[in-house]
Amino acid sequence: DRFVTHHLYGGDNENRLKQEILLGIGGIKTLNKLGYDADIYHCNEGHSAFIGLERMSNIMEKHRLSFAEAKEVVRASTIFTTHTPVPAGHDSFHDDLFKYYMESFPEKLQLEWDEFIRLGKAAAHEDHFNMSYLAANLSQGINGVSKLHGDVSKAVLKSLFQGYLEEELEIGYVTNGVHYSTWTAPEWKKMHKKYFGEDFPATQLNFDVWSHIYQAPEEEIWELRSVLRKNLVNYIKERFSDNWIKRNENPKLISEVMGKLDPNALTIGFARRFATYKRGHLLFRNLDRLSKIVNNPDMPVQFIFAGKAHPADKAGQDLIKYIVDISKRPEFRGKILFVQNYDINLAKMLLQGVDVWLNTPTRPLEASGTSGMKGVMNGTLHFSVLDGWWVEGYRKDAGWALPAERTYDVQDFQDELDAETIYNLLEEEVVKTFYNRNKQGIPVEWVEKIKNTMALVAPHFTTGRMMKDYQDRYYHPQFERSRNIVNEDFKWAKELAEWKHQVSVVWDQIKVKKTEVADGVNNIMKIGQEYPVRVEVDLKGLSYNEVGLELVVTENGSREAPKIVETLNFEVERCEGDVCCFKLNYRPVHPGSFNYGFRLYPKNAGLPHRQDFRYVKWL
Repeated sequence: DRFVTHHLYGGDNENRLKQEILLGIGGIKTLNKLGYDADIYHCNEGHSAFIGLERMSNIMEKHRLSFAEAKEVVRASTIFTTHTPVPAGHDSFHDDLFKYYMESFPEKLQLEWDEFIRLGKAAAHEDHFNMSYLAANLSQGINGVSKLHGDVSKAVLKSLFQGYLEEELEIGYVTNGVHYSTWTAPEWKKMHKKYFGEDFPATQLNFDVWSHIYQAPEEEIWELRSVLRKNLVNYIKERFSDNWIKRNENPKLISEVMGKLDPNALTIGFARRFATYKRGHLLFRNLDRLSKIVNNPDMPVQFIFAGKAHPADKAGQDLIKYIVDISKRPEFRGKILFVQNYDINLAKMLLQGVDVWLNTPTRPLEASGTSGMKGVMNGTLHFSVLDGWWVEGYRKDAGWALPAERTYDVQDFQDELDAETIYNLLEEEVVKTFYNRNKQGIPVEWVEKIKNTMALVAPHFTTGRMMKDYQDRYYHPQFERSRNIVNEDFKWAKELAEWKHQVSVVWDQIKVKKTEVADGVNNIMKIGQEYPVRVEVDLKGLSYNEVGLELVVTENGSREAPKIVETLNFEVERCEGDVCCFKLNYRPVHPGSFNYGFRLYPKNAGLPHRQDFRYVKWL
């Protein structure tokens, strides 16, 4: 076990599967051994999705439930949070490899192998078992980690919800947050207590409290920011020179770099995991223009880079080497600096000490990002592509943004445009605002941006707010549901599982007998006029109140996924045996050309939402 878990990254896909078996199945076994019986289980990324399998096995054995009944219990008490915005980032294992390690598990769940392996697939013909699909199939709450990422996650997981349009999917979001007390500089904490009240940060969820920063004098805020910048420069000089000396770098080069680092210059930070999608190269697209920016004698700028690449990410490692090489050029010495051995202490100093935090991910690959959140807690202004958390956090008077929408499909062209935008914003706004001082030497407009950042951005991105969102949107509702599911010897779980089975047996046999749409095919419908629509359906033994029928109207002519204009529910007009006639009086309210269709779905008051039971029939 220790060999399997010795390295988090690296190794092959087989070792990854072993790790996830240990994490999920081993994790539940460990909790059981320690005597913990949680009410809600939060599956953080698909890596831990095996928790659902082990829990079902335990529940079936302990309470003598069927697989379907145990699945209702597990789903009602499980939440799945995905952090990965691209399908390739979700772990999957070839069927042969998966079977080698998991072949005996279906017996515990009273399933055949084909039934078991479908838990991690969107379609039977797929030859890989997807851990995120497993997590989604065994969870009732699914969320991304920012508003934008919630939408991106719908696109990634939509194949699990056949029959529903992407925008309809019951996949929500809780935007990440950062721990105020961990990441905020002591100097800021002292000031916050002074203006926000002695009971702060206990009152951090009262967003109005943060607006008291406007009471702080400009000179007090500017002095604090200047102190933090000087602390950073001194810390880097000590750490940087020690590292270079240990590597036997040229003493003259070390002395020149240390001498040029300026505690009073505009300091911009870029520190993170050096994945290629973070686009750490973007700033270096035009070295001549960059040189003019950093070497302006009246308005000097210095960039501090730090971070590490994944051990298997050769491109990320090469990028770090490239930045280090650039930093040694005569025109960039002491102006571009890469600080090695990135750790939490260096991260804190950077986030607290730089004036601007730069973030340049490829859209929309930043699920959330948290470094910039840590910066805004310290009055560090954020400069980023509108991606991840910054889509929600950006205010025009509290930072800078590159557009959310791509202009080019070709990534190299988009990189070129984004680099030019960064240079323009640096030259025309960022640098000038920083160096525009009043008679007391204070950049009044810059300090106002700091205040706006603290009052309007920071309070929305704390872990306190994040936890409240999880509590309100997921933990509390699912706690209530899970209690109901298990009450009275699992009565609700048993009834719901039985109803789902009955529906599944007849669903494919349901047939449309007749459809009547007045003027809907050959003639143009007029806005405001009422058109009767009737659909006769043979429900094959299901009751009319066990199904819902709706008219779905979508935009016409879009090259992308169709957008819903409106959905309208039918009412039951009459039933004769198994055949029911559903009626709707449709009154168009939107001008234009549209598509429409009829969608039938199972209906039960015991479902948290209809996508919990993914049977859909378009008529």
